[in-house]
Formats: sequence, structure tokens, C-alpha cells
Amino acid sequence: MSETTNGLQAFLKRKNIVFSAKRYGIDALSAMAQGLFASLLIGTIVSTLGEQLGIELLVSMGTYAKNVSGPAMAVAIGYALQAPQLVLFSLVAVGGAANELGGAGGPLAVLVITIFAAEFGKAVSKETKVDILVTPFVTIFVGVVLSIWWAPAIGGAASALGQLIMWATTLRPFLMGILVSVIVGIALTLPISSAAICSALALTGLAGGAAVAGCCAQMVGFAVMSFRENRWGGLLSQGLGTSMLQMGNIVRNPKIWIPPILTSAITGPIATCVFQMEMNGAAISSGMGTCGLVGQIGVYTGWLADIQAGTRTAITAMDWAGLILICFVLPAVLTWIFGEIFRKIGWIQEGDLLLDRED
Repeated sequence: MSETTNGLQAFLKRKNIVFSAKRYGIDALSAMAQGLFASLLIGTIVSTLGEQLGIELLVSMGTYAKNVSGPAMAVAIGYALQAPQLVLFSLVAVGGAANELGGAGGPLAVLVITIFAAEFGKAVSKETKVDILVTPFVTIFVGVVLSIWWAPAIGGAASALGQLIMWATTLRPFLMGILVSVIVGIALTLPISSAAICSALALTGLAGGAAVAGCCAQMVGFAVMSFRENRWGGLLSQGLGTSMLQMGNIVRNPKIWIPPILTSAITGPIATCVFQMEMNGAAISSGMGTCGLVGQIGVYTGWLADIQAGTRTAITAMDWAGLILICFVLPAVLTWIFGEIFRKIGWIQEGDLLLDRED
């Protein structure tokens, strides 16, 4: 038994198959978000721009990009799992099948099924003299069979959970505005992908608006609160990049995380109850915050989609005021105030928010 176990462990090590929460829950999930960004999200932005400017080429470009979101996610996941080339290329078919059969919850189906297909493909890779046939066949066979078998159920479950969250937010906008904003905002700063989570759950509507609020509270909040330490470079890298840059400092002093979390607990219900800010663009935008202004572009494209669908007559001054306040002004002001209070009582010390550390 021991020899068998040792042999299996040696085989898995040789094949670079690592069963870990980090590889599957962080690396693969984050890569999936990048695949979505490079297909569905950028496609939505480009096609919307083309529609507004009347440029048919941009509309076509965006449509093509959106149509390959499944393969793009699968290849990105395979890359994160360090799959060999033949496995990586074969995942194109797997991603297409899983995303199509998964329906609204397709991204989660792609994540789960691609992991299985990639690991099976890695296991057989270069084990035979006809690797050019065996590896693609095994990868695609496992992926497509699991897509037929699992994808509808996985996608349905993810979609149902997302619908439940959105229904609860509509029913109890204050409480759910707080919960969604805080939880998604925390996920954005953690080394996981809030964008992938929102996409997997197809989180839109009021819940999507609360998610945007929470992400902006973290990104803009940390950017402004740490300005005295990090100046303009830190403001841009966190405000338009990611608040994840502060994770090392959060580990050293968790109290620095409280101001943006408190801010998200305030801006979330303001978004849902006062401005009724909804994210009706691509669900991935709900978890992007101010990263490249994707969250704000998503809200805007949602407004345009609502106008086309007849559920909205026009974009009002109140809409713009809500977007600016929720995404930029309130996160900056509130987090700065909380941060100054924490500095005065000694919970945040000078240098606690510094990004460029030598230690």
C-alpha cells in the first residue's frame, strides 16, 4: 500500500498535478476572470462603443470577442494550472461546451469542468508515442462528457444562487445592500477574484450595484487613505488597479482593513435604497470596482441596455449623481475620515499602508 501511495505521489508530482485550494480556488479562479475580461467584458465595452459611435467594425469585434468567452476562460484556467500545450489548446472545445451547456451559470461550470479536463489531460500527456492523438482526445472527451453530465446542474445551481441573492436584495435592499457590498468588497481585496464570483453567480441588478459599491469602497478607499504613504503612484495603482496590493499590510495590521469595510457597509445600502443603482451590464463588471473604470462602464452599458429594452426612458442626472457619489466621492471621503480616526487612536501607525516595503 505504501509503495502504491508513494508511486502515485511521484506520478502526480511528475505531472505537476497539485490538489490544493490555492491552485484551484485562487489561481484558477483569478485566471478565469482574466479570460472573461479578455473576451466577454472587453467585447461588451467595444460593441457598446461601436453602437454609440455608429461604427459597425467595433460592433463586430465586440460580438466575436463575446462569443468566445467559454474557450477564453478555459484556456486561461489551463494556463494557471500549467497545462502542457496540447492540453491547453484542447481546452478550447471544453470551454465552449461547458459555457454553452451551463447557461447563465456557465462560468462556474467552465471552472469546475476545465479543472477536471486539464488534470486528466496532464496525466496522459507525453505518456504514449501517439501523444498528438491521445492527449487532445482525453482532454476533450473528459471535458465534453462532464459538460453534458454536469454543466446544466452546475450552471443551474450557480444561477439559482445568484437569483436568490438578487431577489433578496430587491426584497430587503438595506440589509442585503450591506451584506453584498461588504462581502464582494472583501473578496476583491483578498487574493481571489470577486469578478469571477460575480460572473459565476450572474450577479446583476440591485445586487450588482451593491457589489460595485463594495469594490469601489475598497479600491478608492485604500487609495485615498494611503495617499500620505504612497502618493500619486499608490493612488493610481490602487484606485484604478487593485486594492489587493494592500494584502501584505493587512496581514501585518488587520485594523487597516476596517475603514474601507465600514465604508462599504454605508455605500452599499445607499446604492440600493437611495439611488437604486443597478448593474445590468456584464455580470463580471459587478466585481471589478474602479479597475480600469470597468464597473462604471458596466453600469453605463446597463443603462443603455435598459433603454433599448424599454425598461428605462433615459439616463437622468440622478443616475449620474448616484454613480459618481457611490463609486468615487463617498468611498474617498468616508474611508479617509475613518482612517484619520484610526490614526488618532493609534490603530493605524505611520507606514502601515506603505506599498513599497523592503522587508
